[in-house]
Amino acid sequence: MNSLENARFDTVKRLFAAYVAQHPEFVDPMLTRDFTFSSPRDDHINREQYFEQCWPKEKAFRDIHIEHLVADGNDVIVGYRAEKMDGGSFRNVELIRFAGDRIAEVNVYFGRHL
Repeated sequence: MNSLENARFDTVKRLFAAYVAQHPEFVDPMLTRDFTFSSPRDDHINREQYFEQCWPKEKAFRDIHIEHLVADGNDVIVGYRAEKMDGGSFRNVELIRFAGDRIAEVNVYFGRHL
């Protein structure tokens, strides 16, 4: 593994930690200016919409456990298990595309509830 892959893995881990801790201000500098986010519910929304629509207003997650982290060129593929505050949990996969050391695009693929 090279140093760029290590840096990108670290960025992904910090992204998820900030999400659990509800600190979007930590994530903003990680993103490119033309960042987009897509999921089955969102189609290429911009960074402003991402922070408005995708960041919970109240603490929603007890923890997120990264189970798979794979580098493929400019992409990092992450599989994780999320534990919700209400006791439920689910698994998702995300493809996170980088431009240099910043996140340019996130594509979320919803998993199943556990």
